[in-house]
Amino acid sequence: MTEREFEAKLAELDRLLNDPEIRMDPDRVWSLLAEISSQDMRGAAGA
Repeated sequence: MTEREFEAKLAELDRLLNDPEIRMDPDRVWSLLAEISSQDMRGAAGA
């Protein structure tokens, strides 16, 4: 995942959690969290 994709996923997650006009989609939230956390783990393993 590129840095741009990572930032886009974080922005989408932020919108889902904090924008009162966007309907909560728990499946999408968990999916984004899984993708973001797996990216964090790969980044930590390479450090």
